Amino acid sequence: MFVSYLFLAFLICVLLLYYIIPKKAQWVFLLIANYIFYSYLDIRYSVFITITATTVYLAGLMISRHQESLIIYRESIKNGDIPKPSREEKTAYKNKVNSKKKRVMLICLIFNLGILAVCKYTGFVLDNLSNLFDISSDTVLNFKTLIIPMGISFYTFQAVSYLLDLYWEKCQCQKNYFKFLLFVTFFPQLIQGPISRYNDLSETLYRPHEFSYRNIYYGLLRVLWGYFKKLVLADRVAVAVMALAEDLDYYSGGYVFLALLFYSLQLYGDFTGGIDITIGIAEMLGIKVKENFVRPYFSKNIAEYWQRWHISMGTWFRDYMFYPLSISRPVKSVTTFFKNHFGKAAAKRVAIYISTIVVWFATGLWHGAEWRFIVWGLLNGIII
Repeated sequence: MFVSYLFLAFLICVLLLYYIIPKKAQWVFLLIANYIFYSYLDIRYSVFITITATTVYLAGLMISRHQESLIIYRESIKNGDIPKPSREEKTAYKNKVNSKKKRVMLICLIFNLGILAVCKYTGFVLDNLSNLFDISSDTVLNFKTLIIPMGISFYTFQAVSYLLDLYWEKCQCQKNYFKFLLFVTFFPQLIQGPISRYNDLSETLYRPHEFSYRNIYYGLLRVLWGYFKKLVLADRVAVAVMALAEDLDYYSGGYVFLALLFYSLQLYGDFTGGIDITIGIAEMLGIKVKENFVRPYFSKNIAEYWQRWHISMGTWFRDYMFYPLSISRPVKSVTTFFKNHFGKAAAKRVAIYISTIVVWFATGLWHGAEWRFIVWGLLNGIII
């Protein structure tokens, strides 16, 4: 999508109008541009992303109100507006509020991750069921007509990060529905990411921006660098990769190793090129998007590599899956079992090992609904 002439024309129009219109209306114009961009690809995509944004927004409001009710309760006690309760009554009230918050969070989380799972993985599950039970392809299980909205993994994870940060009281509730829509639908990120956090992106997303030659200059340089990576590096190397991979009977031995090196360049050029274009477009609009790659091929080991490659994805899985899983009740039960039967040394590692494998299974599945991605994810987890 980035490399089409139509996208370039769209981008030029957006930039020109963005700095012509009144500055207070820039964020509104950007929201309209997001929907034009997304609806042009397929009007149904806009329905899906709006459902996700709306449900997370409403859940966020409910969580925020529960948090405010707890604050009001404490202030009322402090000011003597209500009789001072016992410690047990305070705890009971707090637990009741937290229970309501958790219920709202879980319902919204399951709903939106459920949409992602149904859209992206139904075909994969049904194919495997068909193979497992030897069901012919002309049965009802041959169901591959589900729409998969572009960027659904990126915008779902971005919306979920806001929901969980709000639940953990790490960010403020965005009470303007349309501003929250802008956060979820910011068009440069919908194709290849990165997955921005609300606290990071909102710092500059809603501000009025003066025209800046510096932002345009450096943003354009970043965009051109991204196009160089995608069109000159990745696309040219891809020709060699395809030629080598399509005839492995002839191209063997050293050629296979060469194909691996070329594919690494192709993957890096294509992915980082897209991220450079995203960051460059955002910079031209005066909006700051965090870096997503930091020279990953210079890493000393595989763990460091994943701290430098697709950083926003890695930190998302770390913060919203690895840490909560490692201190969850099921993992704590396993840790206690290992401590009682195998000693403290084994117990210390088991929580990390379980969480790492589960996270990397999910990471593989996130990259694609195929067994090769799952195996790739698990191999990374085992090596780490």
